[in-house]
Amino acid sequence: MNVTTAGLQLNTRRRWLAEAVELISSMRFAISLLTLIAIASVIGTVLKQNEPMPNYVNQFGPFWFEVFNKLGLYAVYSAWWFLLIMSFLVLSTSLCIIRNAPKMLKDMRSWRENVREQSLRNFHHKAEWTSALPLTALAHQLAQRIAASGYKVKLVEKDAGRLIAAKRGAANKWGYIFAHSAIVIICIGGLLDSDLPIRFQEWFNGKTPFAGSGAISAIPAQHRLGVGNPTFRGNTFIPEGATSNTAILPRQNGVLVQELPFSIQLKKFIIEHYSTGMPKLFASEVVVRDDETGKTFNATIKVNQPLVYKGVAIYQASFDDGGSKLQLAAYPMTGSRRETFALKGEVGGSTPLTGAGEYTVEWTGFRPFNVENMAQSGQDVRAVGGDKGFNERFAAGLDKQLGSAAKNANNKDLKNVGPSVQYKLRDKTGQAREYHNYMQPVLLDGSMVFLTGMRDSPSESFRYVRIPADDKDTVEEWMRLRAAVFDPELRAQAARRYALHAMPEAKGNVDTLRQQLQLSALRGLEIFAGNGQEAGYVAVSKFLEKLPPAEQEKAADVFMKILNGSMWELWQAARENDGLPAAAIDEKHGRFLQLAINAISDASFYGAPVYLQLRGFDEVKASVLQVTRSPGKNVVYLGCLLLTLGVFAMFYIRERRLWVWLKPDSEGGTHALMAMSSQRKTLDFEKEFEALKTQLPGRDS
Repeated sequence: MNVTTAGLQLNTRRRWLAEAVELISSMRFAISLLTLIAIASVIGTVLKQNEPMPNYVNQFGPFWFEVFNKLGLYAVYSAWWFLLIMSFLVLSTSLCIIRNAPKMLKDMRSWRENVREQSLRNFHHKAEWTSALPLTALAHQLAQRIAASGYKVKLVEKDAGRLIAAKRGAANKWGYIFAHSAIVIICIGGLLDSDLPIRFQEWFNGKTPFAGSGAISAIPAQHRLGVGNPTFRGNTFIPEGATSNTAILPRQNGVLVQELPFSIQLKKFIIEHYSTGMPKLFASEVVVRDDETGKTFNATIKVNQPLVYKGVAIYQASFDDGGSKLQLAAYPMTGSRRETFALKGEVGGSTPLTGAGEYTVEWTGFRPFNVENMAQSGQDVRAVGGDKGFNERFAAGLDKQLGSAAKNANNKDLKNVGPSVQYKLRDKTGQAREYHNYMQPVLLDGSMVFLTGMRDSPSESFRYVRIPADDKDTVEEWMRLRAAVFDPELRAQAARRYALHAMPEAKGNVDTLRQQLQLSALRGLEIFAGNGQEAGYVAVSKFLEKLPPAEQEKAADVFMKILNGSMWELWQAARENDGLPAAAIDEKHGRFLQLAINAISDASFYGAPVYLQLRGFDEVKASVLQVTRSPGKNVVYLGCLLLTLGVFAMFYIRERRLWVWLKPDSEGGTHALMAMSSQRKTLDFEKEFEALKTQLPGRDS
């Protein structure tokens, strides 16, 4: 009884194993895996991979960030489930090859000479005829003619007869073997180039991502990968004149430091431009030193022209600032103060902002040039609180430095608008806003303006305030008017000047009307200056909303007319107070005043105590190089070659089988029965069959 039970259990296990192998090696299982890989690839294409985690939090929110993080969607191609699918695809395809390849190879070698005469009569493509030639002579003639048509021929003796078995296109079976082997080889190559070796080192060798900050040389050994690491893909940042022998590999919870078998010194970073200002060439002139032999050599790394040394490919990925020295002027943006002070900074460092509260400036970026499509900025909008579409288009255009330069090289609307500086202004509580200021004025809507952008988080686009440039292409006049708006004495003086100029003659009750107009002008300036919470057009709008709806439109027209006139007088009073002559009353200065009022209104959203204007810089370029070791690359190339050969063989090589059964007839001649088959019945096959029928010797036709 025990022996019987054990036998049943053994048979059950074997049957279960056979069914599992049958399922895994089946076509439906492989197609299901390929479908899942296709879906994962779509996700990996649509969703940017290996971005900093805060970017995903800002994009999806805390809840969906955690959901997508658990699913591993931020690094799809290295997620455990994706690697598992790839492994099962390799297993499925390998089992399929193991099961079917021997049968195919056996069939390729087989002549199928055991066919019966009656079976040949059942073929769709067949022909029969009688020849006066003896059997042996006819057999040799038929074999020669069939061989001349490209077939391999074998003569087989049969009872009272002879069989000619022929075959052609047996290499079609190699197409199946090559194509399926290619899938396995490509998947193995992909696994070799994945971060699976790095994961193994994290799981079994105690390697952990580094989440802190500090010098790369001071990072402990548990966060470093040795020179023998078989595969990696990282970036190295090298300022001009500096040297690097490591690469940074981003991980989900930090970074790993990859040691390189050589050091790279950046001698010079080269940027060449088209006439429009768009960059057309990025290149790094480097000196490579082999750490093992001490050998050094010079090389130039360009986009799409990498340097390959010791199995490591070095690509020109991008460029950045390497610590440029900046000189700036700080203009007050709050209250009636106008005193400017000088400020210096270095990109990548920070500077305390003295004289403007407890703030720290963190210098995050500098660009010596910014190429913008000026044709997209034709509408008159104010940036902060204004047209969001303009801000997004403008910001997107400024970021296209490494994109389609060649494609846009002849675009007449592309202009280099000059240098810019980017920084974060952090208060004592740790909260920060980011700013993006341009050194030179930009021509927008027919007027020269200085652009200063701000945003509350990196996920947002910059919103730009347009500060109009004065006659000397500076911000001095706008700063003078801005400070005057918040000076009670100058506001009162401007109100008196406006009332006097509006009603110059004193007749009858003109004095009373003039006093009323002066009070209205003063009130308008006070409303526009704000109450500490709301200012500019927002405060004006809130004031007008208190009026009856039927009177709001008329009141708004009167209010804005008085405000514009009062602001003109305020500007002139401020100039007179500084010992300057009055500005000419013309269209140019009228346009300047309108833009200045708009900018002062928008400045209430600026959120910074000072406006930092770039005055000078000493640029230090830096190159960002992508460093990769891809042992699976050649494996994938081999797989692609086999896949190409396999597809070609399956689609363009047709397997054909031909049999001719010969037996003597009663009159001393020979009776012939020919049959032909193919896996695919095509028009070419029909033509070939008809041609063979007419060409074979011994036919009476």
